[in-house]
Amino acid sequence: MIDKLVLVLVVIGALNWGSIGIFQFDLVAALFGGQASMISRIVYTLVALAGVWAISFFFRDTEVHHETARERRI
Repeated sequence: MIDKLVLVLVVIGALNWGSIGIFQFDLVAALFGGQASMISRIVYTLVALAGVWAISFFFRDTEVHHETARERRI
């Protein structure tokens, strides 16, 4: 659950940085009243914390083992 929330926040951050880089437009600031508004700062902080959490994805064992119905019968 938390991993999906982290991925959503990382995507929001990536899209915001993309809009800054391509269009010089800060979407978060535009939506929440400027870069210095408290809500924008909270969003920026949550995105940063999500990025830090996402670093752990590199060190996880992500191989999924699925048992087929046939293997279960044996």
